[in-house]
Amino acid sequence: MYFAALLARTEDGWEASDTELDDVETLSDLTDLAQDASVDEDTVLVYIEQEDAWFGILRVDGEEDPRIYVSDASAAARSSYGEILLTDELLGREPGAEDEIAALEELVDLDGTEDDDPDGSASSSASSATTTDRTTTRDADTDSDPDPDSHSASDSDSVPAGPIGELGILADFGVSEKDLLTLRTDALTEIADALGASEVLEAVR
Repeated sequence: MYFAALLARTEDGWEASDTELDDVETLSDLTDLAQDASVDEDTVLVYIEQEDAWFGILRVDGEEDPRIYVSDASAAARSSYGEILLTDELLGREPGAEDEIAALEELVDLDGTEDDDPDGSASSSASSATTTDRTTTRDADTDSDPDPDSHSASDSDSVPAGPIGELGILADFGVSEKDLLTLRTDALTEIADALGASEVLEAVR
């Protein structure tokens, strides 16, 4: 079960709203959602939680680049919403690395060489069938993959376990790095307490 909420800071305190993520597919979409809710380009926090698994925070301050914290990267990698937050930059990967791996895999599949035909002289129909079969089973047959680096970015094995991102994302609001690391389930309640936003949050939960 997922829960998402948005907290926007105003002159009079914080405003809270529950947030639907059905139309959010990328980090840019989520950032736009936060910026649209901003009052006078003040701070907006988007909180996403998968119950008993992980939570993530996106912070947007005006036109500045978004800041991100995820409590458990490997757990979030198994979630479509988690993948939105787990950018190449956050994971320390070269941008586009996943696309390059996929392209190399496709070139291998298009080689057209039969296992029992090193000269590649099998009929075009047999070659096509083999390519289709390999394409269908490649992702499923991960046990036989000798190169773990060839797994997709969504594979939790390629993502570090534990927290990732900016530990000081809420430090100026009274949530220290140490405090953030100790938060587990229902982290939003404690975050809202620190922000003084408990009442407005309770109204939308």
